[in-house]
Amino acid sequence: MVWEMPLYLEPDFRQARFQAAPDVKLVPAPKKGVAPDNYHAMSIFPEYFKVEGKWLLAADSRMDCVAVYKQQKIQVVEFRNLHQGDLVVVGRTEQGEKGIFVHSRAFAVEEESQDVFAFRQGRSRETSYSRDYDSIYALLEHEQKYGKIIWVLGPACAFDARSRQAFAKLVRHGFVDGLMAGNALATHDLEASYLRTALGQDVYTQKLVPLGHYNHLDTINKVRLYGSIPNFIRQEHLRDGIMVACEEKKIPYVLVGSIRDDGPLPEVYGDVYAGQDAMRNMLREATTVICMASMLHTIATGNMFPSYRLKEGKVRPTFFYSVDISEFAVNKLRDRGSLSVKTIVTNVQDFIVNVSQGVCRD
Repeated sequence: MVWEMPLYLEPDFRQARFQAAPDVKLVPAPKKGVAPDNYHAMSIFPEYFKVEGKWLLAADSRMDCVAVYKQQKIQVVEFRNLHQGDLVVVGRTEQGEKGIFVHSRAFAVEEESQDVFAFRQGRSRETSYSRDYDSIYALLEHEQKYGKIIWVLGPACAFDARSRQAFAKLVRHGFVDGLMAGNALATHDLEASYLRTALGQDVYTQKLVPLGHYNHLDTINKVRLYGSIPNFIRQEHLRDGIMVACEEKKIPYVLVGSIRDDGPLPEVYGDVYAGQDAMRNMLREATTVICMASMLHTIATGNMFPSYRLKEGKVRPTFFYSVDISEFAVNKLRDRGSLSVKTIVTNVQDFIVNVSQGVCRD
């Protein structure tokens, strides 16, 4: 498949409406962690702000944050990270008339249908995803050279021996630049490496083993005894799986916990805001994100991931996939504002195997 990067459609700020627009209004934050009234909330799209007659692009954007003018740049800041006196953009217009322009149609894309009424315009379990797979293979091969690929995995990705092997192969072939997940993904992957089960079910035969419900707890307990995931892998001489491959190739991972976690593993963030910061730091240079079978982590990632990146002075699109067997799960992301997401409704274990076979040549 021939794959081409969509072109960025630069706004023409020579147009009269942009020339006539006033500078954006900047108001100091009244206290730490509080934005002024009528603050402007950021979206996933490229946004420009007119300051001292110049239209400035927010280079690193995140949804549901505010724009702050600092050091002659537009910085995007979480409410909790505002400092008293920060100059915050206020105003809720988006077409340039008040010095704010939200560029929602920033990239040239081929319209799939010109018809007002047509069948099968949505994406569901009945959709054919053959072209999506071809596009993903080509995208990953491009991003391996020129981008940064982050994966978000739910625990289902570790319940099958072949899917674990397939993802480990993606890691070893250079198609993974970072991994984000919860306690469960790492726990059940390590359980499979250590005891051959995930939640007590054999990952090869899918049969339940006697007292298997202890296995993930025994795994967590042993990791905690050794003090870290790397120490556990070394001490127990583990050789297979997702976490082993990440440690072997020095791939960073961010594990953020939840209220129902067992243990958890030592590396899991228990402080939700520290975890949020760690996820945002991992995503800052990401150009492609693929989320699989983890609805809450997927929604969280979507809220942090803009539809563009500024690379070497040029704006390029980002690519965001949500893969889940549940139509509800993938549609929930769109409902939360991540409008640029591409959804695939399928079994994630099959998806990982297909993608690995599509891009790993040996």
